[in-house]
Amino acid sequence: MRAMRWFLLVAVSFGIGGVARAGENAGALTLQGAGATFPAPLYQRWFTEYGKAHPQVQINYQALGSGAGIKQFTDGLVDFGASDAAMTDEEIAAVNTGVVLVPATAGSIVLAYNLPGGPTELKLSREAYAGIFLGKITQWNDPKIAGANPGTTLPDTKITVVTRSDGSGTTFVFTNHLSTINEAWKNGPGVGKSIDWPAGVAGKGNPGVTALIKQTPGAVGYVEYGYAKQTGMPMASLENKSGAYVKADLDSAKRALEGVQLPPDLRAWLPDPAGANAYPIVTYTWLLCHKKYPDPKIAEAIKSVIRYGVTEGQAFSTELGYIPLPPNVVEAVTKALDQVS
Repeated sequence: MRAMRWFLLVAVSFGIGGVARAGENAGALTLQGAGATFPAPLYQRWFTEYGKAHPQVQINYQALGSGAGIKQFTDGLVDFGASDAAMTDEEIAAVNTGVVLVPATAGSIVLAYNLPGGPTELKLSREAYAGIFLGKITQWNDPKIAGANPGTTLPDTKITVVTRSDGSGTTFVFTNHLSTINEAWKNGPGVGKSIDWPAGVAGKGNPGVTALIKQTPGAVGYVEYGYAKQTGMPMASLENKSGAYVKADLDSAKRALEGVQLPPDLRAWLPDPAGANAYPIVTYTWLLCHKKYPDPKIAEAIKSVIRYGVTEGQAFSTELGYIPLPPNVVEAVTKALDQVS
């Protein structure tokens, strides 16, 4: 039931506090946001808890995907956006009010699968999972998969690759990783929020991909760790840069982020982290703010919500499958918010 509630939450906007837009109810204020599905369960929790303490503020967030979030933010249709892919210089230049990007949380991207008759513990080498998404490995008992799983029985089942249909920061992070570890991917499909996938079927958002994997025997797809964990889907252990097979969990994700030094603009990419026990596909996810808002009350409310999220709100990270921000990142985010007015 909890997983089903997640699917509903990210499909619609959710409001907190039951108040109306300013002008309809004296003293009330509504913030509109849109973007990434990756952090949506955590943001929903933040907005719920924040609304309990600040009933005069309503927060409507539509989890439409990072690409849609950046577009709506750029077009001035929302007060804040959210993206798993930090905005590029070109995207920032298109926003005439200026942009402040702040990392709000971090997490892993996992390869979840549905393999009846297969092993409960599955290892995938870098060559194997790149080959699967390139459409070159099409059966679960392929030697490149079997070789990393000695002593296990792999069924002769067709692999169904599940990808994202929408513009997605999760797709950007995953394809950036694949391009870093595999020349054929780098010179073929490449990197992007939306790409031409060589194989598979597509679902909208992390919830859509999760649902397709669960209902399709033989399926494998990339989703945010928390979605896979909360819905009970098996996750493959992936070969990392050092050659170790690492399970996706909060500890392995934290180890992957240990070596990341955020630059002054708070944009950092980690396509293939080093470290013997580091999980290989991790990312920060960002909230997008305007530097200058037409209404200072909106600016102050957005800063208040984000400050809550990166401080008190981090207490909800672990239970939902996200990595709490390190103290130095919290400090950097708090300082960056001073640019918003």
